[in-house]
Amino acid sequence: MTETPSTDRNRPKPPQDDSDETRRDPPDDASLEDRVEAALRAVRDPDADVTVFEAGLIESIDVDGRAATVEAAVTEFDESSATAAMEAMLRAVREVPGVESAHVEPVAPTGDDRTGGVAEFDTVIAVASAKGGVGKSTVSTGLACALAADRPTGLFDADIHGPNVPSLLEVSGPVRSDQAGRPLPVEASGPDADLDVMSVGLMESGAPLAWRGAMAHDALTELFEDTAWRADDTLVLDLPPGTGDVVLTTLQEVPVDGVVVVTTTFPASLDDTARSVELFRDNDVPVLGAVVNMGGFTCPTCGDDHDLFPGSSPAETLSAPVLAELPFATEFQETPVPGEPIAELAGVAESVADAAATAWDPDPPDGALDIRGDSPERRRERVAERFEALDSGETFALVSDRDPAPVREYLAEVTDSRPSDIEGFEVERRTPDDWVLTATRP
Repeated sequence: MTETPSTDRNRPKPPQDDSDETRRDPPDDASLEDRVEAALRAVRDPDADVTVFEAGLIESIDVDGRAATVEAAVTEFDESSATAAMEAMLRAVREVPGVESAHVEPVAPTGDDRTGGVAEFDTVIAVASAKGGVGKSTVSTGLACALAADRPTGLFDADIHGPNVPSLLEVSGPVRSDQAGRPLPVEASGPDADLDVMSVGLMESGAPLAWRGAMAHDALTELFEDTAWRADDTLVLDLPPGTGDVVLTTLQEVPVDGVVVVTTTFPASLDDTARSVELFRDNDVPVLGAVVNMGGFTCPTCGDDHDLFPGSSPAETLSAPVLAELPFATEFQETPVPGEPIAELAGVAESVADAAATAWDPDPPDGALDIRGDSPERRRERVAERFEALDSGETFALVSDRDPAPVREYLAEVTDSRPSDIEGFEVERRTPDDWVLTATRP
């Protein structure tokens, strides 16, 4: 809600008629509280063009019998703007059938029921790209809107030099603070789900952000630590493209459970993405998989399918599973709605959620020898004992919390053979902290 002098033009307005597309009409059997909420969701600020819910002004709605009381966080406004906001809410509530008594009380935003910083989320999923213009933010917003369908979800736009998440979701600031001074995310609303959104772009008026080094680091650190989120289950982080300071800051200061990389099938994009995958793994961040965007195009006239970059092979170039291959299509240019993703992005969300749930599980072969946590002496004893007990041609599997590549020479020593005699020797880093080794007993 903008803090401007109260005039007829600037007063927040209740809905004018039932055709107002901002109204969320409740079903016929909805409770009185649901009908009051639906009416308030139609009250808008004509300057900022957001609802009082999107502006974070509704602290609580209490319905006792036929009396409705709304607590409105308007204490940061000047007196005329606060009065205008409360009068608009009061008019909307009074018009709800069944309401006999209506009150709107000014309060300060409490933030008591909010999550304190990104570290409090159960799961944090970063979305990254090696290059700009590959659809990273489109995937981030679509993924967050899909996840919001069945869990409290937040979306953090960490791309400080090009924060376009607000425009993609059609949300705007200003960002307000609670009583403790913590910034409050804005809300993107769908018919059946809401999404918390925080972005530097909500604090600026569209001007380019010329932040460097410590300035960018300090701004992000403050938002990471202090933002008071409503959601607490899953946070989607939209990282800037490349592997610069902001990306490294995020990996160091945010407990990221996994990263999704976005790329096109253009060969240079695939090569750069492959290098980014290794960077994330080197920084102890599991790579959940890749979303390959704009790989194909279906002609709207003839219906023929065309590859935009023929001959490319994402599966062979990237050392990460391909979670989805999205076409170049107009539906991805539409404003995403929380809780109502298009089918392709709903599938991406399901794949990402499944991958995140097992991102820190090395998934070793059955019967693998687990030496994680053992002392060096104990590791050697157990490896020798297990390997010597195998028959020639049997497979040896090992799980370790350090790179076990040197084990090949030790296996050769145990069997009085040469390292080259240890066939089928493979080492795979399954998580940032776990390796799986397989080899064949000579």
